[in-house]
Amino acid sequence: MEHDGQLQLYAAVAVRLKEAHSKVRALQVPEGVRMALTRKLLVITAAAKHDLAGAARRLERFTEDLDEGRFPEEER
Repeated sequence: MEHDGQLQLYAAVAVRLKEAHSKVRALQVPEGVRMALTRKLLVITAAAKHDLAGAARRLERFTEDLDEGRFPEEER
């Protein structure tokens, strides 16, 4: 039973990561900001391999920040 819940969470996180990557690609922001956002998504993706629930929480915060227009500083 627990395994099914884990698979469902994995599938949900995968879909949300894909959506987040699409949102980042569509943003009209400087390339450095886009790179910083993409790097954050890659960190969340890597974290999902070891801590799926934690990655889901991080992805939720990332998505909220993105929707609210809170972006990281431009990388140089």
